[in-house]
Amino acid sequence: MIAIIDYGAGNLFSVKNALDFLGVESVITSDAAQIEAADALILPGVGAFGDAMNRLESTGLVPVIKQQVQKKPLLGICLGMQMLFEKGFEFGEHDGLGLIPGKVRLLNANGFKIPHMGWNSLNITQENAVTKNLAQGDYVYFVHSYMADTLPQYICATSDYCEQVTALVANGNVYGAQFHPEKSGKVGLSILKNFCELAQKGENK
Repeated sequence: MIAIIDYGAGNLFSVKNALDFLGVESVITSDAAQIEAADALILPGVGAFGDAMNRLESTGLVPVIKQQVQKKPLLGICLGMQMLFEKGFEFGEHDGLGLIPGKVRLLNANGFKIPHMGWNSLNITQENAVTKNLAQGDYVYFVHSYMADTLPQYICATSDYCEQVTALVANGNVYGAQFHPEKSGKVGLSILKNFCELAQKGENK
């Protein structure tokens, strides 16, 4: 069972619909006991970094999440991925969950339209369980104005827009997608399926 973490700031139902389509049992929850009982966690997110972290902290779930990722997979989606990092610089400086080293900052527009919105291709830089069956150049759907700056060892895929945008990340049990797999057709469903299979196997690689 996959727990989709509800902190009042997420793209919850489209994620659940995608998991339903895959035949994967899931629950939208803010209950610590359900999160602890789940096989894996998904942290969605839409909105601003600081507001989302404040909402998540107000639920009291931050210590629970940090404890649970020591033994089960977590997938952060869009803003949920950004919150996995140490700091975010959207409307000020804010602490993130600190599950992956790095910071989240505004995209360098370089003449491109911000937010980065629409379909863009992936350049897979490191393969792991979540990238299984993905091909170089597969297209996924982005909606964001900020991106993660992190070390290459944590980056699994990038996307070329106004710069090399961090698109997929991983650190042990912790995975993140800057794009929306639940809105990315067959490619996105493949990523979600890979994550769910990872949860079922109890693997972290």
